Amino acid sequence: MNATSKPERNRLSAEDWELAALQLIAEQGVGALAVEALARRLGVTKGSFYWHFRTREALLQAALERWEQYGEREIISQIEQIADPRERLPELFRRVAHELQPHRVYAALLKALDHPLVVPVMARVSSRRTEFLETAYRQAGLASSDALNRARLTYAAYVGFLQLNFTLGLPRLSHDEFDSYVEHMIATLIPA
Repeated sequence: MNATSKPERNRLSAEDWELAALQLIAEQGVGALAVEALARRLGVTKGSFYWHFRTREALLQAALERWEQYGEREIISQIEQIADPRERLPELFRRVAHELQPHRVYAALLKALDHPLVVPVMARVSSRRTEFLETAYRQAGLASSDALNRARLTYAAYVGFLQLNFTLGLPRLSHDEFDSYVEHMIATLIPA
């Protein structure tokens, strides 16, 4: 999910606009999403935008769907391929921990839960992620009620860390400290 490289001036795709929108949302929030700002960032006119999208809201919806699908396609589907459920959860934690851009988008979306396009996407994402965690915990040997509670706790820890990190800038961790934190989370939240 990287929109930092500029595509050729006349060949922007809808995907280019969506990725640039996600980058802007990650940096400045949903409220900063504007066609003119994106066109300047991409080095094109607004006409390129209107070739692909009718409105800013249509772009926002497409960008949110792209972000939502990324989590499903790139993370969950790959983790599901790991046969041993006791290996699946640690790999999930480690992989998710190093997905910086999707975290920044998520944190920005948490600040925009009053936006009518954001709410249903965040609800779906949170529900699917919690269900995935619950299933993973059940497959790792926890009873159903314990698996659901552990999934909720895990997801709450994830969202809370994002809020602390991206909203408040806390905690300030070095790379080694962050890796140590992730390993502590694994040892604490994954059944032995």
